Amino acid sequence: MKLLRVGTAGQERPALLDDEGTLRDLSGLVADVDGTLLADEAALGRIRAAADSGELPALDGEGLRVGPPVARIGKIVCIGLNYHDHARETGAEPPAEPVVFFKAADTVVGPDDTVLVPRGSVKTDWEVELAVVIGRTARYLESAEEGLAHVAGYAVAHDVSEREFQLERGGTWDKGKNCETFNPLGPWLVTADEAGDPQDLSLRLWVNGELKQDGTTAEQIFPVGEVVRYVSHFMTLYPGDVINTGTPAGVALGEPEPKPFLRAGDVVELEISGLGRQRQEFKDA
Repeated sequence: MKLLRVGTAGQERPALLDDEGTLRDLSGLVADVDGTLLADEAALGRIRAAADSGELPALDGEGLRVGPPVARIGKIVCIGLNYHDHARETGAEPPAEPVVFFKAADTVVGPDDTVLVPRGSVKTDWEVELAVVIGRTARYLESAEEGLAHVAGYAVAHDVSEREFQLERGGTWDKGKNCETFNPLGPWLVTADEAGDPQDLSLRLWVNGELKQDGTTAEQIFPVGEVVRYVSHFMTLYPGDVINTGTPAGVALGEPEPKPFLRAGDVVELEISGLGRQRQEFKDA
């Protein structure tokens, strides 16, 4: 299933995109798309049955904003340097263990919402990423297979980053990762049964129409199941939590000088096969 949330910011309602591309209203069936729903197999089964029966009312999507596909996210765990080609382009050694950092849930915006270049920023960068949405509480998992079994679904994430704040201002990476609007998410949450093999997805990103990133999750150093297993040994993952699993080569940081960091007026578009497409215009904060 392709689950999403539509409407003005803060007033989104749950919806489903059916196999014919018709937007269907779920608000009569469930309160929202959140961790409570994703952990409830019976509720998900009712949605599937209603979708199959054709009884869900259609929504007119014309002019309708698409919000983040998951509400009330508890935490966003991010994995750095998780693609072989991205490590090579930045001159970094592939990590022996996953590099873990956090983004605050309040960085999440809709897939086509405006992204703000922070005040004083000169190195705002792009990163297309596969987002993993947790569907079952995960603690001390023993295998990558168990990790995959705890995934509710997948979405497109844009891990927008300010490289000077991240790498040149001391401390952890978090200062360059948590500026407002720095995590567009969506358009859909595609359930794991429909998304297919998470290690066989293509990722692409364009800046002002120029293709910058063209990668595949097959390049991940630590695959999705192993990432979920690993993280579960350091923190409890709850339904509705999100893991951003890293970006492939092609970021501005990896380009020759002068590096083409983002400025107000730039337009970034990104997509992952089967998971949908995003488009953001950048403006000054």
